[in-house]
Amino acid sequence: MTRIKRGVVKHQRHAKVLEGAKGHYSTRHRQYRRAHESVLHAGQYAYNHRRTRKRDMRRLWILRINAACRALGITYNRFIHSLAEAGLQIDRKNLAELAVHDPNTFAQLVEKVRQPASA
Repeated sequence: MTRIKRGVVKHQRHAKVLEGAKGHYSTRHRQYRRAHESVLHAGQYAYNHRRTRKRDMRRLWILRINAACRALGITYNRFIHSLAEAGLQIDRKNLAELAVHDPNTFAQLVEKVRQPASA
């Protein structure tokens, strides 16, 4: 059998892994074996956190909407329910943007939703 020399290929593969481990602590960015393990875990964390970020953002939007609603004398729960009853379909991301950057428009929306309940 012929001898296989893979010095260049191996070096390129190692260099790629070490590049991916740049900024990792201690031997995790210097030694190939530690770096490879570190890069694998980092990839797994990145994959998981891309999904967690969506949950975190929704929680943040709900928090902001709730705070703005309570300042106007209505709870988040009642506000969202009234929106659905009124047939207004605005997602939480846009509601949170309104609550933070345009409180006057948000207040008008709350009043609009309140009117059918009081009428």
